[in-house]
Amino acid sequence: MSLSESTSQTTSDSARRQRRRSNSLLLALAVGFLVFGAASGALYYALRPHVLRIAVGPPGSDDDKVIQAMADAFAAESRTVRLSPVRTEGAAQSLALLGAGKADLAVGRGDLDMPAEAQQVAVVRKNFVVLWAPSGLATKRSKKKPTPKIKEVADLAGHHVGIIGKTPANAALLRVILGAAGVDADKVAVTHFGTEHLEELASDPHLDAFMAVGPLDSKITSDAIAATARLRGEPKFLAVETSEAIALKHPRYESEEIPPSVFNAEPAWPDDKVETVSVSHLIVARKALSETTVAAFFRELFAVRQAIARQVPGAAHITKPDLEKDTELPVHRGAAAVIDGNERTFLDRYGDYFWFGLLLLSGIGSAAAWLRRYLNRDEREENTSHRRRILAMVSSARTAESNQQLVTLQREADEIIRETLACYDDGAIEDEELAAFGLVLELLSNAIAERRTTLQSANVETVRGPVTMARGSGGA
Repeated sequence: MSLSESTSQTTSDSARRQRRRSNSLLLALAVGFLVFGAASGALYYALRPHVLRIAVGPPGSDDDKVIQAMADAFAAESRTVRLSPVRTEGAAQSLALLGAGKADLAVGRGDLDMPAEAQQVAVVRKNFVVLWAPSGLATKRSKKKPTPKIKEVADLAGHHVGIIGKTPANAALLRVILGAAGVDADKVAVTHFGTEHLEELASDPHLDAFMAVGPLDSKITSDAIAATARLRGEPKFLAVETSEAIALKHPRYESEEIPPSVFNAEPAWPDDKVETVSVSHLIVARKALSETTVAAFFRELFAVRQAIARQVPGAAHITKPDLEKDTELPVHRGAAAVIDGNERTFLDRYGDYFWFGLLLLSGIGSAAAWLRRYLNRDEREENTSHRRRILAMVSSARTAESNQQLVTLQREADEIIRETLACYDDGAIEDEELAAFGLVLELLSNAIAERRTTLQSANVETVRGPVTMARGSGGA
């Protein structure tokens, strides 16, 4: 191959290599943007607030006001959790939405039918059963004659009870209380009154007793007791003496005591503590809801509880579930972990994903290395071709007839060296391949040096021969 042909071939190879280098750079940039986009998307997904749908109702109720205040507080302060209230007609519908997967959380009474996967997260409030009847003792301002007394729950048989609130759960709870007292619930008539009809409740002459289910500081309960006292005489509070038996048989209920003078009136009632039962209003979550998400919600809830209570007094009743009590509804593992202080750390939760990520990155690295070698296969083949060419040049150098041929071989070798170093800088060839190239290059250098020495020696002998002959002729 002539020098001009070699130079032309080298120029063509350089242009081809430049195009490949440009294509590799574009591919690397595309992969880089893809990885950056995937990482940015994953980071955004990981850091964005988790929006939880919480079913609550009816609109305007105490529960609804508490949840709305909670949602506002979360929006203002929480970076990890947001609440999206879903309004319903009542607790039963809220729980139905939870069971259907249309809500992540729900507010419901503990004695309602719970979805199979429901687990409690927090106690919104405790509802105490308050049973009372006109004592037959007229108040100071009443001119009514004394009426027959109902002294205990067992005396309710054959009588009529007015229940505050239209939820069927209150009537079901009364039946449980009556059954535990040995009273046939079918022999007790029941009439429901809305919370806005307390005067009608108090003035109804057919009612022999009254029942309210709510917090001890409930204004509705206090107003109902005061209204019945004003129109029917001083109240006689009926103790649920079988409260412990009820709690054992029905873990959804708890045995409680109504403390003296808790209902603010003139005078304050009751005179002494009264045994009763309670049922809790709960925030429940689906069991499948992430432990991390529930734990974040639980922490944020109790972080903003005091702020919510300043807006909605009912929020002050929010408490943590008791892990030691045996209840029908288990506590969600996310809330339990925070309460026990056993919340899993970042590595505990994501350690498996972390190691999987390392393995994935290792696999991606191996794949990238293979892709790089695949894309640079032409350069490696070219490098192999260059080594073979240099070996052929070694033979040519050893049989060269002139220094000009050696110079031509050296120039060709210089071009090959330049191309090889450019490939090495591009990462197309490895250190081992460069070392092998160095060996054959050293062999060529030695061959050129030896042949140049031989040619110089031959030239000296050629010149020395005529000079010697000339000297001999002069001497003769």
